[in-house]
Amino acid sequence: MSSDDTHTELDRLDLKILNVLQRRGRISMTDLGQEIGLSTSPVAERVKRLERRGVITGYHARVNPAALGRTLLVFVEITLSSKSPQVFEKVKRELQHMPAVLECHLVSGSFDYLVKARLGEMAQYRELLGSILKRIPVPSTSNSYVVMEEIKETTVLET
Repeated sequence: MSSDDTHTELDRLDLKILNVLQRRGRISMTDLGQEIGLSTSPVAERVKRLERRGVITGYHARVNPAALGRTLLVFVEITLSSKSPQVFEKVKRELQHMPAVLECHLVSGSFDYLVKARLGEMAQYRELLGSILKRIPVPSTSNSYVVMEEIKETTVLET
């Protein structure tokens, strides 16, 4: 099933369910049903169906990074000196297992990867960057951007 197929199979009630669950993932099925106009059993079945189809991929607690001492947010552009499917696979494997790396995206444009990392202090960032560059199989360059103020961050996809 392609992503377009998944979207076209979502009806008005499914979209309402997704909107509510993205904002309040801990809502009870009874309260969810009342909010969208269904009884508990049909809404619970719709949620289970959305989970089985992979539309809903999980439920998460959002944690305040400062509570864990991770106030430093950094974005890193990485440019590889050579590119091949094997190199991309190696970089993917290496970056997936770095706990400080929150996100990593292979992108088109003037660089190859955009990495988002959350750390406690600049010394940890220097260590992370050294580790990233050491583990990448080809010589590479990087540009770093330290976030001074977080203006907006959300995981909600408007439907």
